[in-house]
Amino acid sequence: MFPDVQTNIWDAVIAVPLIIVLTMVFKLIVKPKDIWVPTFANFLGYGISILISHRHDLAAGIFMGFFYGSAAIGTYSAWKTSWVAFRQPETQIDDKL
Repeated sequence: MFPDVQTNIWDAVIAVPLIIVLTMVFKLIVKPKDIWVPTFANFLGYGISILISHRHDLAAGIFMGFFYGSAAIGTYSAWKTSWVAFRQPETQIDDKL
């Protein structure tokens, strides 16, 4: 009834960073509106999951593809937020408290 999903090292170490890198390249080349970047990352996640990771089980491919794309989006968002906070002058941070 439910898809047989098996997570391995491929998911965290190769697929998600690959989606992040390909999404960043996409942003540099195409320069899409910000709203399309997460959509592109999710499509990459679905593609990698369905065509490579879970090619023999479509339900598992769709299920895990969502998580590949979402993990890449969340990781990139956390990196960007941390970088922006790191680059702010300390006085701006103290004023917000």
